[in-house]
Amino acid sequence: MTGPDKEKRGPRAMGQENEVRAGEVVVEPPSPTDAGLVFVGRVRTPWRTRAEAPRQGQPDGPVCRLEIFDPWKPALQGLERYESIEVIYWLHLSRRDIVRQVPKSSGSSHGTFALRSPVRPNPIGTSIVKLVGIEGSTVLVRGLDCLDETPLLDIKPIRCQFASAPKGDGETG
Repeated sequence: MTGPDKEKRGPRAMGQENEVRAGEVVVEPPSPTDAGLVFVGRVRTPWRTRAEAPRQGQPDGPVCRLEIFDPWKPALQGLERYESIEVIYWLHLSRRDIVRQVPKSSGSSHGTFALRSPVRPNPIGTSIVKLVGIEGSTVLVRGLDCLDETPLLDIKPIRCQFASAPKGDGETG
């Protein structure tokens, strides 16, 4: 890999978008450390590739399933009281080494932390979704934007509203 001030051309995970775009910057990430994360389930969506997935989840999007693994099933108790939940997931097919990205929609370079791109140093995705229902150990939701078989890290109830629009005209990826 190259230093932080140079570009590199190389494959993206699983053959998706094989080239680093002009203006993007790739770095050599440090060796990973074990944060002790465990997957509590798996996300089931209709999308198999990044090209098929929506850029942002839509509240009227398809019903997706959060399949909860043992022993985490009892953790669902009480979740049905909430209208919206936050789904936190591991973007397992994403690159982790690009620090400046060029979204297709903008054509200009932005720092990774200024984007909602799945390409991140720690590929953690998050979506605020509408809770449709719970069937046994499966949570039904609308509003996801991740790929089928995405590992699930956590679910949290939404108790307040957050401002979602960025300041100014910046591209949010």
